[in-house]
Amino acid sequence: MRLRSGVAIDLGTVNTLVYVAGRGIIIDEPTAIAISRETGEVVSVGDTADALTGKEPHGIDIVHPLRAGVIADLDATVAILQAFLRRARVRRLLAKTVAVVCVPVEATVVEQRSMVAAVAALRPRCLLRLVEEPVAAAAGSGFDLLAGSGAFVVDIGGGTTDIAVLAGGHLVRARSLRLGGDDMDDAVARAVKREHGLLIGRNAARNLKMTLGLGEGALTEAETVGIDAAGRTPRTERVSGRLVSAAIEPSVASIAAAVREMLSDIPPNLAEEVVRTKIRLSGGGALLPGLAYRIEAEADIATMVVDDPLRCVIRGAAQILEFGTAAARSAAG
Repeated sequence: MRLRSGVAIDLGTVNTLVYVAGRGIIIDEPTAIAISRETGEVVSVGDTADALTGKEPHGIDIVHPLRAGVIADLDATVAILQAFLRRARVRRLLAKTVAVVCVPVEATVVEQRSMVAAVAALRPRCLLRLVEEPVAAAAGSGFDLLAGSGAFVVDIGGGTTDIAVLAGGHLVRARSLRLGGDDMDDAVARAVKREHGLLIGRNAARNLKMTLGLGEGALTEAETVGIDAAGRTPRTERVSGRLVSAAIEPSVASIAAAVREMLSDIPPNLAEEVVRTKIRLSGGGALLPGLAYRIEAEADIATMVVDDPLRCVIRGAAQILEFGTAAARSAAG
């Protein structure tokens, strides 16, 4: 029997992670690509491309090809995946590559086809499996998908927030909000401009968000650097936690409301298991200071941030890949 190679991909709005069977997580870099305007050639991908974002390098366009967790620019996505898989040295000599690709729970058929097309462009003979992100997050947070027990997962990414109740590896209730960390960053940037007349970049807004959060920590303000909107010169400003928490409140309130709505509709037989195993937060947004406490207070159910939430989905996808590949080998044997 010819063995198969395997790869799991968490293609996110902000970061893309690639796991290669037997080798672990090989790629964990921004979903960004720098393209020459003159030649159309790829200049750089991942970390080096993202480092140029907002800096307006001459003759280069920086493209982030995913919007709200789904592909908005197929060609750029294929180029990024091609570069990442080449760097990860996914083996080509084997009969087929098994690929597990994570998708938001409410991705449309067209959006799912875009994911399929992006991977198929790289591996035409690839055996592709699309897995809903909350299912992967549940596996990555320690749930046994084969046991049939209940789980409540909130996966907060850059472009989407997936909220789901599962029984084993099956979705029972699920909802995808087209908002996430990027929306909060934009809101912080707008608030700083309105309050202080200061233009700040994405990274500065994200740092303020992750430093001050919902304004319930020890820090009451933080320093940031931007461009004065009137004088067009760089300057430093102290930004209050009150301003940041007010800016991100609409997004946080939407997530909390969706959690409450989901809890009001779960089957009675799952209620005890959900309470016992807690609401589990994954994704980069799970690290927002004060968010777990806020959801716990509004849901009246213990809430926890999973270990290494940024890699939770890819860990689960890797488990699904390894189990599926092992099962296929066993059946073939």
